[in-house]
Amino acid sequence: MALLLSLSMTTAMMGYGGAVASAESTEATTEATTEATTEATTEAATEAATEAGSEASDDQAAADKVAALIDAIYVQERTDDTDAQCEEAKAAWDALTDAQKALVEGEEASPEYFGRDTGDASKDDPRNQDEIGENELLVVSFGTSFNDSRAEDIKGIEDALQEAYPDWSVRRAFTAQIIINHVQARDDEKIDNMDQALQRAVDNGVKNLVVQPTHLMHGAEYDEMVEAIDGYKDKFESVAIAEPMLGEVGDDATVINDDKKAVAQAITDEAVKAAGYDSMEAAAEDGTAFVFMGHGTSHTANVTYDQMQTQMEELGFTNAFIGTVEGKPEDTACEEVIKKAQDAGFKKVVLRPLMVVAGDHANNDMAGDDEDSWKSQFEASGAFDSVDCQIEGLGRIDAVEQIYVEHTKEAIDSIAK
Repeated sequence: MALLLSLSMTTAMMGYGGAVASAESTEATTEATTEATTEATTEAATEAATEAGSEASDDQAAADKVAALIDAIYVQERTDDTDAQCEEAKAAWDALTDAQKALVEGEEASPEYFGRDTGDASKDDPRNQDEIGENELLVVSFGTSFNDSRAEDIKGIEDALQEAYPDWSVRRAFTAQIIINHVQARDDEKIDNMDQALQRAVDNGVKNLVVQPTHLMHGAEYDEMVEAIDGYKDKFESVAIAEPMLGEVGDDATVINDDKKAVAQAITDEAVKAAGYDSMEAAAEDGTAFVFMGHGTSHTANVTYDQMQTQMEELGFTNAFIGTVEGKPEDTACEEVIKKAQDAGFKKVVLRPLMVVAGDHANNDMAGDDEDSWKSQFEASGAFDSVDCQIEGLGRIDAVEQIYVEHTKEAIDSIAK
């Protein structure tokens, strides 16, 4: 009996020991498996993170390459490499994924350079054709990369001139190489700069050259244009340069002329019509002011903006205010114009560009959503119940086009004498 009890206890202890050993073995196996799984998971996560980081790095590198290519053509000087650079930049952009395009950021480059929809470029005509004939009418503009505005405003003026003077071949030149490159790279539309256009005229045997600038005034752009023309004057039998839109500058803010009167009447007529009023007086009675935003300049011709304000007052338009993006002259700065409209008691404001085209300045500096846009600043002032924008250039207004037609006539007549 004692022997049986001893055997039983021994067997039980052996069973218990085996169970403990088995449990310990299972636990060890579980720990090993968990450790292996955790290690594998960590390793996989690390590999995934490394791969993702590598992909992100590759994406940024591809975007940075495009940004550098855009910055390389965002220049005011054309070289022998410009055409190839424009092609390379567009091809590199097209090769990016949507995610990579969003990463493009350079000194001047952004996704908007190629990605922003500014309208149908095919509606425009670069007017860079040969077979010009003996009489050329060269229309010189600063230019715009906004396709719809280029077609409606610049081409609108060119079309009006071609219709008025069918015996003259209308051709185009832009003075902003930055814009020329942008349009060429994005839309494959090649527009001549001043040297290209003048050399094209020489190569085509043009004898009589009339140049009609679309600039507002005798400012820096006008002076640079005249300098370029001077270098080619001896290549033609006759050369005449027509007046810019607003005519002669005058000595001070009180000096106005027929051109400024015609432009003031034309832009206010269009503004009140677009705003749903019958007249400027009716708009004033409804508490609405119109702010016409020009570019501004440090050139002595900046007095032209004050002269336009004088002209508005001469016409009795108490609700018309002239401003400039650059704030030059100082009394045309945004904060100054806000104060003028507020002090005059107007509670509604309509912003409209005092520019030939409705391009970058009109869409961004005037009507953009950034806090420093004119629209945002007027709204932030808290002084007005509503702030609306009319994004239309002067070039599409018939009355303005006819001012250019008249200026061109005077230039043509001057060489016919």
